[in-house]
Amino acid sequence: MKKVLIFDFGASSGRALLCSYENRSFVSTEIHRFNNNPITVNGTSYWNIDMIFREVDRALDKAADYGYDAVSVDTWGVDFALLDKDGAFVQKPVCYRDGRTDGVPEKLFGKISEKELYMKSGIKQMSINTMYQLLAVKEKDKELLSKAHHLLMMPDLINYRLTGVFANEYTEATTTGLIDPVSKDWNRSLIEQLGLPKRIFGKLIMPGETVGNLKAEYTDKEIPVYAAPSHDTASAVLAVPSTEKNFAFISCGTWALFGTELGEPIINNDALMSDLTNEGGYGGTVAFLKNITGTWFLQECRRYFNSRGEVFTFNDMEAFARSAPAHVAKINPNDPDFMKPGDMPQKVIAYCERTGQTKPKTIAQTLRVIYESLAAEFASTLESLESITGSTYPSVYIIGGGSQDRFLCQLTANATGRTVIAGPTEATAIGNAMCSLIAMGEIKDVAEARAVVRRGAEVKEYLPDAGDGDGRR
Repeated sequence: MKKVLIFDFGASSGRALLCSYENRSFVSTEIHRFNNNPITVNGTSYWNIDMIFREVDRALDKAADYGYDAVSVDTWGVDFALLDKDGAFVQKPVCYRDGRTDGVPEKLFGKISEKELYMKSGIKQMSINTMYQLLAVKEKDKELLSKAHHLLMMPDLINYRLTGVFANEYTEATTTGLIDPVSKDWNRSLIEQLGLPKRIFGKLIMPGETVGNLKAEYTDKEIPVYAAPSHDTASAVLAVPSTEKNFAFISCGTWALFGTELGEPIINNDALMSDLTNEGGYGGTVAFLKNITGTWFLQECRRYFNSRGEVFTFNDMEAFARSAPAHVAKINPNDPDFMKPGDMPQKVIAYCERTGQTKPKTIAQTLRVIYESLAAEFASTLESLESITGSTYPSVYIIGGGSQDRFLCQLTANATGRTVIAGPTEATAIGNAMCSLIAMGEIKDVAEARAVVRRGAEVKEYLPDAGDGDGRR
């Protein structure tokens, strides 16, 4: 029985878990956890990478007491660091919510149309994408790019810290918007067209391949660091507890990624108009999905309430939403005004006022509008997904932290008219670990991995309800 030490980093926390496959069951033990919040330096929002490195080192110290046989890392997408030829920082990772890309996509669309960019990459054009962050660097401080020799995405950067090896993992690289979805390699012609230095885009490795061994400063043993599906969405999809080949999922956390797993990308005008994107998955698969602002709404509402001394838990906010009348108003969860931190309840009210709708008058009504709008967006996305793929999905699997929100799960079942299967909550961490366990021969393949998840996960089913989501009819 072998153990893998996995690092799972989200946009608000990071943790380390020891995972194994024992007696036909997946076993995980969290050994370290810490908050992960951006810091502002001279007006720019950065990830606190020095703190992250310290916490990684602390986790490795703790893990040494247990013993482990491999390491793997996943993080969120799009963010990166620039390093010089010796591995020193040229620029530390900037948070995707920083405003440096404001207006950058629109400038590029004047030279290369949004449709052309989509057809080249299969990726939805969002201002947070790595491509636009790099163009912002080029526009505002071109000297940084002239000094850079390596672009390392967040998981690549942590892998470099652990191994000293420069490499770019494929699933994470697809979030740059600079991967050719057919060749599954860097789109060198697009990179040249954008005027970006080709040298910074390094060797691509696939999930399950070895990045390198842990450096001697961490261990005197030969311990491989495997490439996970290091984009957290790709790891989460690997842990969808489906027994069907075709399934729909919502990886629901700060972002809600609604999609399905395909063997080949779908890149056409219908997919473009439906805001569907083709991101890399385990085994060369495609996560064909839409990025929807998810529990970010609730996180920001809670942050705002707490800043005013009104201490609410997520369970409190769910209860408030249940208590409010249904269908007061509806927001577009992906409206740009909701992207940045701030007074989220006021942003919701302002949106309703701007669009000529009834303004929510209480905290409960505001939260209800958020919940119902997310469910409505899920239903609309499912309709587009089925139309474009030509498949029907009788169930929707909600995985990740959002699967714990019973009200959101029930509203999603009601809005989509489909059975919602909620869980596992820790899908990203499980999928990360499953990749390494497959690489080590502990688990046979993806089908077995998903069967293991289905046996062990505490999943809950929600059937469509003709009521308004809280039991009232």
